[in-house]
Parts: sequence; structure tokens; C-alpha cells
Amino acid sequence: MTIGRLIEGRDATLTCDVSTTVRDAAAILAERRIGALPVMENGSIAGMFSERDVIYRLREFGPDMLDMPVGDVMTKPAVTVGPHTPVLSALALMTRRRIRHLPVVEDEKMIGFVSIGDLVKYRIDAMESEAAAMRDYIRTA
Repeated sequence: MTIGRLIEGRDATLTCDVSTTVRDAAAILAERRIGALPVMENGSIAGMFSERDVIYRLREFGPDMLDMPVGDVMTKPAVTVGPHTPVLSALALMTRRRIRHLPVVEDEKMIGFVSIGDLVKYRIDAMESEAAAMRDYIRTA
């Protein structure tokens, strides 16, 4: 299974612009109950803004950081995958880099977004299907 197949039919990905204030971006994270936002600049992905960025920059800059643009506090460059990336390769990349979100990019354009939860759910579903098939095989053998 590829990342492209996993994101087929999904709604547009929520993003923010590099000029969005940290306060506004953090409000989006809280309202939507999500952990990260891809940050866009001139139609391309410029970085990622996550809860971790809020915590790290709050410690670094204090509460004034809430009025800073996301472009000044985001994690950059964004680690991305393509639509043809196998799910297990993306999962390994996330584990190795200790990240929880991956923008999906094709021809320098973001076409989707996956979280580690999406990939783990796919993996668990696949394992449950394999186990059910094995049980059926054993029953009928």
C-alpha cells in the first residue's frame, strides 16, 4: 500500500501561511484538536508548525512569541513523502526522525497529509485482516 492510496478521497488539508501568527495557528490546532499544520509560502510547503514548536519557542521567547509569525517559529524544512512511498517506509521515516506528521508532496505541490495515527491504523487493520484470513484458512483446511 502506498501513501497515495491511503490519502485517496480525503478532504483538502488544513494549512496556514508563514505570516499567520502563532496565536492564530495555535488556536487552529486547539479548535481542530490536531497536532500540526503544514505551513505554506507562495503555494509551496515551507515547514511544519506543531504543538512542540509552541512549547519550545515559548520557553525560548516567552509569551511574546504568540504574536510572532509562524514562519519564524516553525520546524523547517518539512520532512515530506511522495504519493508512491510505501506506508511502511513512511512509518519507518517518522520513527527514525521522531516526527508525527508528513506532508505528501508531488511535483513540489502538497497533495495531502498523513499522521502517524493514520499509518498505525492502516497497519493494525492490515494485521487484523491477515489474522482473519489465516483463521479462515486453518478452519477450512
